[in-house]
Amino acid sequence: MNILFFLTPKSEVAYVTNEYSLRQVLEKMEFHRYSAIPMLDRNGRYVGTLTEGDLLWGVKNAADMNMHDAERIPITRIPRRLHYAAVNVNAEVESLLRVAMTQNFVPVTDDNDIFIGIVKRSDIMEYCFRAMKKLETANDAGKK
Repeated sequence: MNILFFLTPKSEVAYVTNEYSLRQVLEKMEFHRYSAIPMLDRNGRYVGTLTEGDLLWGVKNAADMNMHDAERIPITRIPRRLHYAAVNVNAEVESLLRVAMTQNFVPVTDDNDIFIGIVKRSDIMEYCFRAMKKLETANDAGKK
């Protein structure tokens, strides 16, 4: 099976670039109700993923900050606690599954490390659930 079967394309994914400010990232995550968001460079390469926790600790460490100050803080100054691994579009599905076990989504890149979309863990689980149900139905039909 091909990873593209599960892909949510970049055009349907909210993401930020590493040129955003802390305020811009907070507002984008709030608008989309995301708890984590992919970050790209200006060339579209996957840089990493920012989580609510990363932003919370970044705000905490700038204790006297207000939202206007947040506009002047480049998002690259916020350390990321977790490394959200990306997979190449040509990777084996087993590699995708291994990464998806520890991440809510898996960023997917092409051969030039350009971000092309994500695979949501929920989509993988839904596929597996439907496959299980299909097997159960086939087994039940074979018992009759």
